[in-house]
Amino acid sequence: MTDAAEVRSLTKELLAAHPPATTDRTDFLKARFDAGLAWVHYPVGLGGLGVPRSLQTVVDAELAAAGAPDNDPRRIGIGLGMAAPTILRFGTDEQKQSLLRPLWVGEEVWCQLFSEPGAGSDLAALGTRAVRDGDDWVVDGQKVWTSSAHVARWAILIARTDPDLPKHQGITYFVCDMTDPGVEVRPLRQITGEAEFNEVFLTGVRIPDSRRLGAVGEGWKVAQTTLMNERVSIGGSRIPREGGMIGPVAQTWRERPELRTHDLHQRLLDLWVEAEVARLAGERLRQQLVAGQPGPEGSGMKLAFARLNQEISGLEVELRGEEGLLYDDWTMRRPELVDFTGRDAGYRYLRSKGNSIEGGTSEVLLNIVAERVLGLPSEPRSDKDIAWKDLAR
Repeated sequence: MTDAAEVRSLTKELLAAHPPATTDRTDFLKARFDAGLAWVHYPVGLGGLGVPRSLQTVVDAELAAAGAPDNDPRRIGIGLGMAAPTILRFGTDEQKQSLLRPLWVGEEVWCQLFSEPGAGSDLAALGTRAVRDGDDWVVDGQKVWTSSAHVARWAILIARTDPDLPKHQGITYFVCDMTDPGVEVRPLRQITGEAEFNEVFLTGVRIPDSRRLGAVGEGWKVAQTTLMNERVSIGGSRIPREGGMIGPVAQTWRERPELRTHDLHQRLLDLWVEAEVARLAGERLRQQLVAGQPGPEGSGMKLAFARLNQEISGLEVELRGEEGLLYDDWTMRRPELVDFTGRDAGYRYLRSKGNSIEGGTSEVLLNIVAERVLGLPSEPRSDKDIAWKDLAR
C-alpha cells in the first residue's frame, strides 16, 4: 500500500470507529497505533503500515481536521525521537512488541542515560560499568543532565562492559527500568531556577540481558543511531513561519514601535531571514529522511538551532530594554518539558544558553560536520587505540 487515497481511507475508518469527541483519549491513541497510523513508515504491527514516511502528512491532516487528540509529542519527545528509532533498528521482536506501543501512546515516558560528569562531550570516555552476572547485568555509575528522569519509566542507557578495550569499544546499550532498586534521581537546578535536568545514580542496578539492545560491546554503534535521531529531533522539528524563538521577537517589534531603532531593525531582519532559512532546511532534511536513516546533516541543523536561539533571545532582551531584565518566576520546579514561547524574554535568554550543550556540544558537532559532511581530515586522536582502563583521567 503506497497510495495516499488508501491511507486517507484507513484514517477515515479509524475516525468512524472511534469518534474523537466520544472516545477516551488514550483509547483513541491505542486504536490509532493498532491501525498502523501512528508512524506509517514503521512495519505493520508496530504502529505502521510499511509505507513511505511522506504519507504521514495525509494521516495527520485528516486527524487534525477531525479534532483528534495527539500523543503530546513534546512531553514524550525522547521516547519518540530517540528511543523508538533505536528500538526499531536494534531491538528484538519481543522488545519492539512490548515497548513501542506504550511509548507512542504516551503511557510511559523515556529518558536518556548517556552523559556523565567525566564524559559529556567525549561521551565514549564513559565510566559507568555493567558487569555480567548470570542472566543479568549489574550496573554502577552516575549519569548527568538527564531530562525527564524524574517522570520517566524507562531509560536508554550505555555502560562500559569491557574496560580492556579502547573507549569506543567495550560499550553496551541497555534499556533500564527507572523504577528498579538502585536507581536514584536527584534534581539539577539550572540558571532558570527550574530543575528540568537531573543527575541519576545507579547502584547495583540489575538489568536482565533481555533488555540489551544490540550485541555486547557494540553499544557505541547503537548509540550513533540514537544521537543522529536526537539531533534531528532537536534541530529539525517542523515549525510554521515565525515559529520558535523568532515569533515573540517579531510580535514585539510589530506591537511596540517605540522600542525600535535602526540597528535593531537590521539585526532583526538578518535573524528573521536566518530563522526562515533554517526552517526550510529542516523541511528538506525531513524529506531526506523519507529515504532512510538520518545522517550527519542533523548535526548541522542542531548547530544552527543553538546559535539562532541564543542570538535571537539576546536580541529580544536588548529590544525590550529594562523590561528585558525582568524575570517572571525563580521558583524551584521540576517541569516535564521546556516551554520556550510560553515564558518571558528573560527565561528564553537564560534557557537558550543550554542549547549549545544539550544534544551534543556545538564544538563536537562542528567536528562532525567538518569530517562527515564536508569530508575534511579527522583530528588526530591518540587515545582511540588505547584500552579505556589505561586512559589518563
